[in-house]
Amino acid sequence: MTQQAPAFEPSAAHALARGEFIDVFSLLGMHPVADGLMVRCFLPGAEAVELIGRKDGKKVASLEPCGSEGLFAGLAGRRKQAFPYLLRVRYPLATLDICDPYQFASLLREEDLYLFSEGRQFNAQGFMGATHSSVDGVEGILFCVWAPNARRVSVVGDFNHWDGRVNVMRRHPANGVWELFIPAAKAGDHYKFEIMTEQGECLVKADPYAHAMEGAPNNASRVAPKSRFQWQDEAWMQARLGDQHLKPLSIYEVHLGSWRRKGDNGEQFLSYRELADQLVPHVQQLGFTHIELMPLSEFPFDGSWGYQPVGLYAPTQRFGDADGLRYLVDACHRAGIGVLLDWVVAHFPKDHHGLARFDGTCLYEHEDPRQGSHPDWDTAIFNYGRGEVVSFLISNAAWWLKEFHLDGLRLDAVSSMLYLDYSREEGQWLPNRHGGRENLEAIDFLKLLNQTLYRECPGVMVIAEESTAWPAVSRPIESGGLGFGFKWNMGWMNDTLDYLGRDPIFRRHHHNQLTFGLMYAFSEQFILSISHDEVVHGKRALLEKIPGDDWQKFATLRAFYGFMWGHPGKKLLFMGAEFGQRDEWNHDRSLDWHLLQYAPHQQLGLWLKDLNRLYRERPCLALTDSSPDGFRWLDCDNAEASVLLFLRRHGDEELLFIINMSPNVYQGFRVGLPRAGLWQELLNSDSEVYGGSNVGNGSGIQAEETPWQGMEHSALVTVPPLACVVLAPEAAIAVSKATPEAISEAVPETKAQTSAKPKAVAKPKTVSKSKAESPKAAAKSKTASKSKAAAKPKAAAKPKTTKGTGA
Repeated sequence: MTQQAPAFEPSAAHALARGEFIDVFSLLGMHPVADGLMVRCFLPGAEAVELIGRKDGKKVASLEPCGSEGLFAGLAGRRKQAFPYLLRVRYPLATLDICDPYQFASLLREEDLYLFSEGRQFNAQGFMGATHSSVDGVEGILFCVWAPNARRVSVVGDFNHWDGRVNVMRRHPANGVWELFIPAAKAGDHYKFEIMTEQGECLVKADPYAHAMEGAPNNASRVAPKSRFQWQDEAWMQARLGDQHLKPLSIYEVHLGSWRRKGDNGEQFLSYRELADQLVPHVQQLGFTHIELMPLSEFPFDGSWGYQPVGLYAPTQRFGDADGLRYLVDACHRAGIGVLLDWVVAHFPKDHHGLARFDGTCLYEHEDPRQGSHPDWDTAIFNYGRGEVVSFLISNAAWWLKEFHLDGLRLDAVSSMLYLDYSREEGQWLPNRHGGRENLEAIDFLKLLNQTLYRECPGVMVIAEESTAWPAVSRPIESGGLGFGFKWNMGWMNDTLDYLGRDPIFRRHHHNQLTFGLMYAFSEQFILSISHDEVVHGKRALLEKIPGDDWQKFATLRAFYGFMWGHPGKKLLFMGAEFGQRDEWNHDRSLDWHLLQYAPHQQLGLWLKDLNRLYRERPCLALTDSSPDGFRWLDCDNAEASVLLFLRRHGDEELLFIINMSPNVYQGFRVGLPRAGLWQELLNSDSEVYGGSNVGNGSGIQAEETPWQGMEHSALVTVPPLACVVLAPEAAIAVSKATPEAISEAVPETKAQTSAKPKAVAKPKTVSKSKAESPKAAAKSKTASKSKAAAKPKAAAKPKTTKGTGA
C-alpha cells in the first residue's frame, strides 16, 4: 500500500511560516495521495506558481495559494507516477523557473555516515560542506553539516535571500547529519547554516567544511568553484618518495602576509601568483630545500598569524583563490623546492560564527572547561575522543596534502595536546582514566593521524612542535612512538640563543649550552629550528640578540649558522634571518629588504647560500643527521677558548668543523685529523667574501703523524675570530659531487694569518700557542676583532654596546 503524505493542515502552514516545521520532506515536494500526486512548496514572496515537466518543459498544473503567504499546493494533473519537475514562480519583478530541492532523495551513503561517526572517515569533505553534485542531470550544490542536537538546520545564502524558512535540511537521526541538495546554488554564492537549538535560539554558523570564506570582518562561507588547475609537478611528486630522514632538509619559514608587500605604503599583500614569481626564485637562490608556510586556513584576525583558524578547509582569501595557492606550490616543485604547511589542530577560536558551541552544545570541544578551554589563549580545545571530530580533522590534513600537493604538515603546540594539565594549576584539570595527566585521546588521535597520512600520502612528512621531553615523538608507533616524522628541537634552540646573547668574555662559563644538545641529538628525528617565535614579543631580531659592534654581530651570526649547519639535525630559519633583519618581525609590514643595499647583509646571505650548498652536496651531513655514527667530537671541552671541534662523517667522507665563538685569532692551534694528507678549507666564514677579516689557512694544512684528540694524525691550524671553518681532505674534494665551478664559488680563498692584515682597521688579537696545549695563556686575550667589512651602513641601526640578554 502506498503511504500517503501527511494531510496539509493550518498548523503545518503556520509552523512553516515561522520556521518551526522540522520534517519538511514529509510535507514539501511531490507526494502520492489518493487522487494522484500532490505537490507542495513554500516560496515566500511568490504571487503564482505553475508545475512544469522538467523533461518536456510543458505546464502540468497550476498550484494554488494555501493559507499562509508563500505556501502553494496542487495535484499534478492526472499523473500517477512521480516525475522530475520545475516550479515556474512569478514574483513581483520577475518570473523564474526553480528546480525544487524537495523532489530529490538523500544523496548520502549510510556507510559514509557510519564511518564518519566512528572516526574512520578520512574523506569527509567529499560529502560534507558544500560539494558540487549532479542529480538526474541537474547541477547543484549538496550542503551537508553535522549538528546532532539541533532542532532545525537550514541553508541560508544569496540563493534564498538568507531566509532560514526556505531551505530547511533533511535530518539523518542516527548520526546527526543534515543535508540538502540545492540546484539554485552555484560557485561564488555566499552561505551559512542557520541552526535552531533545542532551546529555540537561532545560531548562524559558517560551514566547518567550506572551501572558501569571506575576508574579515565578514565571515560567510562561499561555494568554491571547481578547480581548473593543471599540475606540472609529476617529476617532483615521484622524486619525493623515499625516506625523508636521509635527504637534505633545510627549511625557509615564511609568513606570506609580511615577507614582502606592495603598494605605495606597503599596505597590500602579494598574491599567491606574485609570491610564486618572487618568493620561489629567492628561496631557490639561497639553496633551501623547502618552504614552510605559516597557517593558511582562513582566520579572522591578522594578529593571530593564522594560528586561530575558523575555516580549516578554506585557504585564506588574503592572497587569492585556491588555484592561486596551487600555482605557488607547483612553482616551488618545478624549482626543486618542497612546501610544508603549519597545521593548527591544538585549539580553535571561540568566534561566534565558528565551531564553538556549534549547535548550541559543545560538539567539537569538551563541555567541561577544564578539558575544553585553553587558559593561555582563551581558545577551545578539540575533543579528540569524539569520532566525528577525528574524521573532521584527519580528513582535513589529508585534504591539504592531496589537494595542494603539499609535502608535509607541521603541527603547532603538540605539547598542549599531550598534557591534560598543560598551563593549568592543581584543580584546573581532570586526570585521565588511570589518574595520570596524559591526554590519552589526543595520543590516540596523533597516532591515527600519522598512520593515515603516511599511508594515504606517500612521500610526505609530519612534523611536531613539541617543547617538552615527551619520549619517542618521532619514533614509529610500533616502537612505542607517536609516529611523527620529525620534531622541532626546542631545547637546542633555547640553549644556543641564550648563548648567543652573552658577551664573548663570559661565553666560556656557558660553553655547555652549545654542547649539551649532543647528549640527546639522536633520541629523536630533530629539526634545529630558529622560527618566528624567536624574533617577536621583545625577543629582538636574531642579529640584534648578539652583543658587540656590527662586525661582531655579523661574524657571530655567520659562525652560529656554520655551527647549526654542521650540527646533526635538519635546519629551519625564519624569513629575514638570511640577510640579518634588524627589527623584530612585524606581521603588519614587509621585511626590511632595503638592508640588502649594504654589504654585510648581502654577505650574510652568501654565507647561508654556501652552507646550504655544502649541506646538499655532502652526504656525510644529511645522511647522518639522525645517526650517532655520523658525528664525533674532537674537542667539546675547550670552554676557555670558546672553540668547538667535531667531525661529520659517512663512509669514506669526512668534514672537520672548527667553531670559534670568541673574538680571538688562534695560531698554531692543533687539531686531530682522522687521515693523512692535505686538508683544505671548504668554507671559512671569516673570508672577506662574507665580510670577515680574511684570516684562514690559505692553500690548506698538511696532516702530521702526531696523534691528537683520539686521532692518528693532527695539524696546526689558524683559527679565525668568531668564525666557522670547514676542512676536508684534498682527495674528498676531488671526488665531491660538486662541480669544479661550484667548489670554486663555494670556497672563497682566505690567506694564512701571516699575511691576513685587514686594511685600515684594528687587527684581531692573536694567541700564538695552541689552546689545547696552553689554555691559561690563551685565555688572557679579550680583544675583539674588527674588519674593513665592518663599516657601518648609513641606514643601519646603530650598533649596541651593551651586553645582550638573549631571547
